[in-house]
Amino acid sequence: MTKKKILMIAPQTDTFVNFRGDLIRDIRKKGYNVIVVVPEDECRDFFKAAGVKVRLIDLKKNSFSVLNTTSYYKELVRIISEERPDKVFAYTIKPVIFGSLAAKKAGVEGIYSLICGLGMLFCSDSWKVKLVRTGVGVLYKRALKCNTKVIFQNKDDIEEFVSRGYVERGKCELVDGSGVNLKKFKRNELPKNDMAFLMVSRVLKEKGVMEYLKAAAMVKNHYPEVNFRYIGAIDKNKNALRMDQLNPYIEDGTVDYIPGTNEVAKYIAKCNVFVLPSYYREGIPKTLIEALAMGRPILTTNTPGCRETVVDGKNGLFVQTKRAKDLALKMIWMIKHREKLQKMGDKSYEMCLERFTIEKINAEMMQIMEVE
Repeated sequence: MTKKKILMIAPQTDTFVNFRGDLIRDIRKKGYNVIVVVPEDECRDFFKAAGVKVRLIDLKKNSFSVLNTTSYYKELVRIISEERPDKVFAYTIKPVIFGSLAAKKAGVEGIYSLICGLGMLFCSDSWKVKLVRTGVGVLYKRALKCNTKVIFQNKDDIEEFVSRGYVERGKCELVDGSGVNLKKFKRNELPKNDMAFLMVSRVLKEKGVMEYLKAAAMVKNHYPEVNFRYIGAIDKNKNALRMDQLNPYIEDGTVDYIPGTNEVAKYIAKCNVFVLPSYYREGIPKTLIEALAMGRPILTTNTPGCRETVVDGKNGLFVQTKRAKDLALKMIWMIKHREKLQKMGDKSYEMCLERFTIEKINAEMMQIMEVE
């Protein structure tokens, strides 16, 4: 009997392996052949070991020019028609829109999309953003009609898409983020000597990076012995912060800056509190659930996606968006009430076990996609 095929379309190769690598392995264990369509020829060892076929495609993530999108769509139709998969799965804007339309064109019956946050298009109401959002909304509406199911990571995003008419509520499914592998992100006790805060994110303004740096400077004035670390590779996105905006806080010793690392767990293990003052339209930030898995108290905002990871006053505290002073005050509270942090971290770990393990999330994803 011929094995069933699932074709997966991703916007970036290394993050695809990081976020969906465990899902790929679990689908392979179900006896499926997996084909991945990715833009960069990276992670060859992983794909080879997992028994995955790779098809490369040219993708300019941040461009919606007619030439680029038409070329991307036609190439997807060609690849999907050649591979003849039983199911197609895609995530992020361009793969979802053009992958769904291409899969329908190629005659695929099982089409599934993951909306892992709404991103920059829903962070602002400037006229430029509204214009682009209107165009993307028209494309979403057409594309999601082709879908068997559309998977979301928080209830706010479902309400947004349904209220805007992008998708029928009956097609919507909810999972709690991308899941976390507890073998990679192991629970450990909080440091007993140093007091340290950690933020990990893309270097985008909307992630609250400047609020974190400014709050760190405020706290350092009163508690110079407290450590602040920030991990974030400089982003090519036009909305990314520049190094000259970060440098004053790095050069004066306010923040220890790590440009990028594959050892995030090592740095989480060294922190007492994990911080993400984001007002970006998140799905559920993977960094937050990794911090939960390692038993860290959380400082984050009461915004879509972020709010899913905190019970205010139990495993962390909410901070006001775009308010460095409020973040600084909450940091100082954490410093003054250090004896409460281990219990808060225990609550974070309990929350992770209940909702966010990779086994639970992947089982739900495969059930939705009828991978049996």
